[in-house]
Amino acid sequence: MLLQETRGVAHRITGDIQFGVIGIPAIMVAVTEGSDLRILAPSSSARAANHLVARPAVKTLEDLRGKRFGVFGIGTGFWIQAVLALEHLGLDPTRDRISFVEVGNLARMAQALEAGEIDAAMLDPARSSQLRGKGFSLLLDMYPANISAAQNALVVDGAYLREHPDVVEKVVAGLVEGIAFSLSPAKKDVVLKTLMAHMQLTDPAAAESGYKNFASRVLHKPYASVEAMQNMQRVMALHDPKVLSLKLADLIEERFVRKLDESGVIERLYSTYGVK
Repeated sequence: MLLQETRGVAHRITGDIQFGVIGIPAIMVAVTEGSDLRILAPSSSARAANHLVARPAVKTLEDLRGKRFGVFGIGTGFWIQAVLALEHLGLDPTRDRISFVEVGNLARMAQALEAGEIDAAMLDPARSSQLRGKGFSLLLDMYPANISAAQNALVVDGAYLREHPDVVEKVVAGLVEGIAFSLSPAKKDVVLKTLMAHMQLTDPAAAESGYKNFASRVLHKPYASVEAMQNMQRVMALHDPKVLSLKLADLIEERFVRKLDESGVIERLYSTYGVK
């Protein structure tokens, strides 16, 4: 259900809606179904950064066998990260009888895990911190595991890109400035309050954990990684083989990030916001 919703959002990036920040899987599916989208910049690192969190009784890989793994929906980015995490740990969902249960968004996922409706899930570091404080188990931190995966990206309608490159350049510049703002020591309190409101967090320590994770992995120069997208494409093909027909490099339009980089604009923005 959730994959259908995100695919719908991707298909709407045309006409009245020219830009969007969308999951890479939804972008791939939408393009195979005829949408003209171009990826302008990833919204985070080319490395997966979520945590595999499990119920307190699940403390080892052996304990994970035969359990229920919550995901947004089959084919979505968090499902792909779940498959990559299990693969990294040497587990196979079929062989090890691990069933995927479609739960919903991140807030619902954490609730389902806490309520015992599922046994494990991929969670953002902030919610992971909150649950670990209650005795839940961290089985894998994907970022130090160096697992390639691109979660979301800023995309633009291809026709709009061709007709209004000047506007597209300003939007990309706004994204880069937003990153610099988010990393500014002087703006940290505002960013933390926004993070707590957006993610429906009530624990300041959990928000701080999420902020530190974001600060450590966000790309100061947001160039898209074909390798990270290909790793997701490989797993996505288990659910939708059509995505293998995509040449991902052709979907990336990095000239705007490159212009900001080579002209020195990016460095000046970080200097202005006091980011080292």
